Parts: sequence; C-alpha cells; structure tokens
Amino acid sequence: MVRDRKEDFDRIAFAHFRELRRVALRVCEDRETADDLVQETYLRAWRLFDKFEPGTNCRAWLFQIFFYVRAEYRRNQARQPLTFSLDHVKESTLSSEVDTPSDLTLTDVKLAFAELPEQFRIAVLLSDIEGLRYQEIAQVLDVPVGTVMSRLSRGRRMLRTKLAKLSRTTGDLCSLEKHKKSGRV
Repeated sequence: MVRDRKEDFDRIAFAHFRELRRVALRVCEDRETADDLVQETYLRAWRLFDKFEPGTNCRAWLFQIFFYVRAEYRRNQARQPLTFSLDHVKESTLSSEVDTPSDLTLTDVKLAFAELPEQFRIAVLLSDIEGLRYQEIAQVLDVPVGTVMSRLSRGRRMLRTKLAKLSRTTGDLCSLEKHKKSGRV
C-alpha cells in the first residue's frame, strides 16, 4: 500500500518538478532559497498526498503549496534581523563605451520582467510562461479570477511599456551612434 502511494507520488507529482523549480527560480531571491522552497513544497505534498484528488491538476496543486510555503518563508524572514554578506556586492561592470544593440536582447526582456511588481510578475509568469489557466492561477494565488485577469492585464501592459521604452532608447542610441560614425552629428 505504501509502495503504491510512493509510486503514484513519484509518477504524478515529480512529473512537474522542472516546472515548479523554474517558477521558484524566477520568484525567489536566489537559487538556494528556490531549491529549499521546492524541497519543502515536495515534502508537504508528500505529507498531504492522501488528500490529493486523482484526476485533478497536480501542477496547480503543487504551485498552490509552493506559494503557501513561500509566503510562510517570507513571513519568517521578515521577523529575522537584517543581515547581508559583502561577498555578493559586485563592482560596476559597465564599460565606458556604449554598447547599443539594434533590437531588444533576452537580458533586456528579463530585466524588464524582473522590474514588474511581484503580484503582476507572478501572474504573468504563471499564465504566459507556465501556461496555467485563469482559474488555476486564481486557485494557486487564492484570489478571485477577476483579480487574476486584472493583474495579467496590468502586468502585460507594464511589461510592454518597459520594453517599448527600452526599444525606443536603444533605437535612439543606435541611430545616434550611426550618425556619429557617418559624421552627421
């Protein structure tokens, strides 16, 4: 009986490990925290697996557990005194020359995405990257479907605006550089 439960858990829950870890890496401060929260998520999922209803969406169930674990972790962190290590402080790596690509880079997109306020970033992540439906996202985040739709709309609009500004800035700088090289400026 226990062996069947373990096999079912391995087959059903661990099929979503990569997706859960990918989401964790995107919403957590660092890789170590993300891995710890994923591990805690699977531990709790194992403990609650007898309450999981076969045939329902296991991925959404795991995301729901993950976001609960993450919220609990953040509450605990807020109670801790603020400490940091100078090992993670880096000197500026900006070069003196302006490097202006003609199009947006993946780094530009990642930066714009990271700058979104968390509630919008998570909604966009779960919908557009992980492919969850509105109802599933509402269940995961424990908010009404209308709130999910609003967050997605606003998050996507903010992302488009940030990317347009980056593209416009990049385009303006590129044309300025072209004019400088041709001697027009």
